[in-house]
Amino acid sequence: MNIPLHWHTEPLLLLLVVGASWAHALACGPYRARWMPGRAEYPVWHAVRFHLGVLVGYVAVGSPLDQLGEGFLFWAHMLQHMLLIYVSAPLIVTGLPPELVDGFLKDRPRLTRALAFLTHPVTGGLVFTLCFSMWHFPELYEAALRSRPLHVIEHWSMFLPAILMVWPLFSLSQRLPRIGYGMAIFYSFGLMIADLPLWAVLIFGDHPIYETYRLAPRVSELTAAADMILGAVVMKGFNEIFALVCMGYAFFAWYQREK
Repeated sequence: MNIPLHWHTEPLLLLLVVGASWAHALACGPYRARWMPGRAEYPVWHAVRFHLGVLVGYVAVGSPLDQLGEGFLFWAHMLQHMLLIYVSAPLIVTGLPPELVDGFLKDRPRLTRALAFLTHPVTGGLVFTLCFSMWHFPELYEAALRSRPLHVIEHWSMFLPAILMVWPLFSLSQRLPRIGYGMAIFYSFGLMIADLPLWAVLIFGDHPIYETYRLAPRVSELTAAADMILGAVVMKGFNEIFALVCMGYAFFAWYQREK
């Protein structure tokens, strides 16, 4: 079966993608003296990570992967989510120069306190897990597939909590710092087990739980049941790799510091 695949070029989406990269480039370039006082050189690697994070985000929601995930393959839709959560979000967080974040928060104590609460490991991890799990309830999931505005809201309500979730592990800010190595190990382990209930439902279910994929034309050799299992494998694979890498880095850095 031939699927008319294309890249999304809606003005609002392109404006958001180009606007985010443009704002970052201006703040780190021509307006660096204003937004990043004390930093003389252009933060090249921060910029590379930020723009790459924006690009990955666009690939997740604007490439043909979006069409495959909306109407044909559950694993493609899950891959979209994983790219947003475990690739784009960490790249964007580490792409924000600390001088930019701390300079912006310097004279905003209320905002700093609010963000400190939201990026706390308990808050960020819990908000992310609840949002991610909630959107995979069949009723909400199917509603998002049938409504483009709701689908956009679904992606934002996974991506923004993902920023909160990864912030304690990847922050470069002094005002909103990352957590210590020991806590990072426990936090990463908690993230690794937090999605186990959803994973179990997807991989051990007696039949596909999403009607869209059960009734969709088969565009590959995968059955609807195998497609759901593959989606669960994609989800858990990204989660496990992310958590184990973070745990390994924290343990090694902790060991090096204590030597």
